[in-house]
Amino acid sequence: MTPIAMVTGGNRGIGLEIVKGLLKLGYKVLLVGRDEDNTEQAAEECIGDVHPIVMDLSSTNAISDGVVQAQAVFGDIDILVNNAGVMFDQDVTELPEQDLQTAFDVHVKAPALLTKTLLPAMIDNNYGRIINVSSGWGSFAEGLEGPPAYAITKAALNALTVKTAAQIPAGKNVTVNAMCPGWVHTRMGGSDAPLSPEEGADTAVWLAGQDKGGPNGLFFRQRKPINW
Repeated sequence: MTPIAMVTGGNRGIGLEIVKGLLKLGYKVLLVGRDEDNTEQAAEECIGDVHPIVMDLSSTNAISDGVVQAQAVFGDIDILVNNAGVMFDQDVTELPEQDLQTAFDVHVKAPALLTKTLLPAMIDNNYGRIINVSSGWGSFAEGLEGPPAYAITKAALNALTVKTAAQIPAGKNVTVNAMCPGWVHTRMGGSDAPLSPEEGADTAVWLAGQDKGGPNGLFFRQRKPINW
């Protein structure tokens, strides 16, 4: 069986490198992006069995329609990488309501809806991997150091990870984990970041490729567990 993976925010940066890493493993990949031209262009850059899917993660209807389109291409999805992210820098007292809502939609609501939709088939098929791309900036153990909208919603994504992992039936080859890519040289991370997008993507690809009995309900950075 060739695993089928879906990667949100797969059209650039860390997401694109996750797509490429999964293709190198021989997986089929659904590359999800919001903009049609950028998504299709990113898919054309990749080598392997990859298909672009346009999906606006702030829209419930768009998520539902996108999943239907994705399943029509390859069938049941075995691996979900919730990678898409947004960054707003304002303090709590200056944060526009719409920016907070957008951060919540992209970092929490969309991963929750995609998980709700795709997890049942993973459990039925006895194979599934869900990887939530989070951040140390959303870690209570590391002081929630990110900007408020980012830190709060990434912390909520971590909570979603823990709660979902705890609900996996015993004995099923399905795992749910979060990972922090570190400070990566991307449009969001900036030019001073020390890690390349490929280095930032490594742990997500590693988690996706875990054999049966791999970690479940944990938070990783550079393939090592870290505290929530």
